[in-house]
Amino acid sequence: MPRSRSPFRPHEHDVLFGVGGLLAGLLLYALDLRNSPAAFGLPGWLSLVALFVMSGAELLRRTAPQLGLTIATCALALDILSGTLVTTVLMFSDLVYAAVLYGSPQAARRIPRDCYLITALITVGTLVGFQDSAALLLGFATAMITIVPAWTGAIIRTHREAAQAARLEAERTALLAELDRREAVAAERARMARELHDMVAGHLSAIAIHSTAALSLGDPKATHEALGVIRENSVQGLAEMRRLIGLLRDASGDAEPTAVPTLDGLSTLLARAERIGADNGLSFALHDERGAGPARPDQARPDQARAAAPDAPRPT
Repeated sequence: MPRSRSPFRPHEHDVLFGVGGLLAGLLLYALDLRNSPAAFGLPGWLSLVALFVMSGAELLRRTAPQLGLTIATCALALDILSGTLVTTVLMFSDLVYAAVLYGSPQAARRIPRDCYLITALITVGTLVGFQDSAALLLGFATAMITIVPAWTGAIIRTHREAAQAARLEAERTALLAELDRREAVAAERARMARELHDMVAGHLSAIAIHSTAALSLGDPKATHEALGVIRENSVQGLAEMRRLIGLLRDASGDAEPTAVPTLDGLSTLLARAERIGADNGLSFALHDERGAGPARPDQARPDQARAAAPDAPRPT
């Protein structure tokens, strides 16, 4: 989250506005392009004071907009009394806009109402005081430098707040969707774990019962049947474990491939069975009755591999 700026550290764009307005106002003053003569015999150079004060208020348009508008109002009053410079009036309009856009929510609601009230008072007061319909032009000019920028700032602020609310709602929706997905994955994994436990426990229970029977009974036929049941339950339990472990790997997004049994481990499996069976007087032998067939791809010689796939590119 970005840190808020200090009022004594203006935004870069505000510095450009202030310096640009100051330079334009100095040019207009040098060319003696002022809208009206000074009132009450005030010296014309006071409009320069108002210009400098207004340019300084522009530096506060983002960091302290309400303070900047207060200073600008005083500077505008001084500018009107000492001969109006257009640049000073334009900078005041910009500060009204900035106070609505960047100010507090209370200021954003209050400033447009104040602009309506000030415009109405100036228009009615001028009409009553001078009894001239030209006062309507003064009211229109007042509305242009107060109501119009206040409206503009309020509209842009409303759109920004709506966009921010929509962005927050989208982030909240995405977060809820992610939480739902994680809960669904966790529930599915828990269901698979229960299923794995139930099936493997059933197979292991059957193996334990029939192995006990095979050890306690002296009937070779019953022992053979019990060993057959033990083998069947062992194979089924192993198959179920492999299936569910594969599903759990897919659900967790594990990129590591599952272990696939190959014939390369057959000799190791046979040696392990011989060691385990030696304690019980059992022996194991492997009888491969398969005919001579084509060699597996991993055992084929390079020249045989090229002969089987003539279109394959030759190694260089």
